[in-house]
Amino acid sequence: MIHKIILGTYTRRVSEGIYQIDLDTATETLNNLELVTKENSPTYLAKSNENFLYSVTSREGQGGMASYDPQNKFLNAVTEEGASPCYVAVDEPRQLVYGANYHKGELNTYKIQPDGSLEAVATLFHKEPTGPHKNQDKAHTHYTDLAPDQRLVVCDLGTDRVYTYDVTEAGEVEEVAVYVAEPGTGPRHLVFHPTKRIAYLFGELDSSVSVLTYDETDGSFTQKQKISTLPKDFDGENGGAAIRVSADGRFLYASNRGHNSIAVFSIDEDGLSIDLIQSIATEGDFPRDFALSPDDAYVVAANQNSDNLTLYRRDSETGLLTMIQKDVFAPEAVCVSFN
Repeated sequence: MIHKIILGTYTRRVSEGIYQIDLDTATETLNNLELVTKENSPTYLAKSNENFLYSVTSREGQGGMASYDPQNKFLNAVTEEGASPCYVAVDEPRQLVYGANYHKGELNTYKIQPDGSLEAVATLFHKEPTGPHKNQDKAHTHYTDLAPDQRLVVCDLGTDRVYTYDVTEAGEVEEVAVYVAEPGTGPRHLVFHPTKRIAYLFGELDSSVSVLTYDETDGSFTQKQKISTLPKDFDGENGGAAIRVSADGRFLYASNRGHNSIAVFSIDEDGLSIDLIQSIATEGDFPRDFALSPDDAYVVAANQNSDNLTLYRRDSETGLLTMIQKDVFAPEAVCVSFN
């Protein structure tokens, strides 16, 4: 079987935009890298159920969101002064697209038009006090995606907060709850358990995963556990990056930039406790993103600074990873998404 993978990148050095590569499960190899479309630093990507592609974009000194049809033909770009977003999510029920803008500390909401193009709807800024870390000089929105009850959840690295919003069909948002993490956590990304009302929050600044229960009555989170993604003997610089959970809800994966590894956790049956069971090298520098294949049989990690992908086979019973291919060229890759 051939799985198609799209790669978002920076275009600071050698990359030209959005790439695609094949995962051949018969040979267990990544191959056939090709440029899908030229785009300026499309650092994060998301596809709709109708196969429209939405990408971060930077155009003539302005940042925003671009849309492409299923044949990768450019539809439109919605931009404004300043930096580009760093995260993209599609809200299928309401036909919205969300963007998290790290540098501007804002949440952007766009409406999907009948032809798949985008129209800007709303912008929201976070103004709470910031955390103690040097990278928490101001609000730094880093993630925005839907909870199981279709509320919107937003992680802000700068304010050490996770916000929950109600969203109207038109895309207007209203805050309903705020979770305050321990100072210096730097909430980056969050992933929900596939069957339980439990979320796993990755703290970029302290390299931690927090296990949080989610209350659908009011949209609030409550911490149940916090654990490091690093080996106890590691004392270098590190930043947490991507976090994923297996479809069966038994294993959690998180990438470390600095230690350059993927941390593998087992998840207890109740989902409320996790244990570090493996730390495996990404065979490159700065693994900003990785993804599990649709059947959860493989993991593909992207090393931003060393321009390479690494392929792992995943054991469905133990959750452990085995590296089976490395040094696959992919320029400045920072987003991995299976089609």
